[in-house]
Amino acid sequence: MRLHAGWISPEDQRALVSGLRSVIAAAPLFAPLTGWGKPMSVRMTSAGRFGWYSDRKGYRYIDRHPSGSAWPPIPDRALEVWRALAGSARDPECCLINWYGPEARMGLHQDRDEADFTEPVLSISLGDDGLFRVGNIDRGGPSESVWLRSGDVLVMEGASRLLHHGIDRIAAGTSTLLERPGRINLTLRVVT
Repeated sequence: MRLHAGWISPEDQRALVSGLRSVIAAAPLFAPLTGWGKPMSVRMTSAGRFGWYSDRKGYRYIDRHPSGSAWPPIPDRALEVWRALAGSARDPECCLINWYGPEARMGLHQDRDEADFTEPVLSISLGDDGLFRVGNIDRGGPSESVWLRSGDVLVMEGASRLLHHGIDRIAAGTSTLLERPGRINLTLRVVT
């Protein structure tokens, strides 16, 4: 796991957020359901060939927004970060966009819905700080936490690719990037 602290400049962070506005206009944020039918506290949408989706049928990628419209293209600035840091010959097929309001959380989970675990998962943090917790491949055992700040890029690859991870809390008001308190996380990945 590689953390590139502050890798994205404030100017490029603002450009990324600006580009996300058109993505969200074309593919509005929604609250997916857990397998138990409970709405997640994180709202999300996607860009690229696929979007990540969850409902009572489980977690999976779908080729259209729940409204039926096609997912918009991945913003160029996000692709630039992937190409600079992912170490993959392939471009990502999904850019999952998570919006964490001040009270939102993401429990420990693994990214296991992709076909090729040798491909990395690259995470871009924008806005308020998020307390990122990482555990083990198997559930349980010790975990470690680190604050992810606006402009940080985290690459999960190799042995770290299947580690359980999540966001325990958001430190509202730690960034002025966004118009309101909260955090945007872009997670880029190869799906097929």
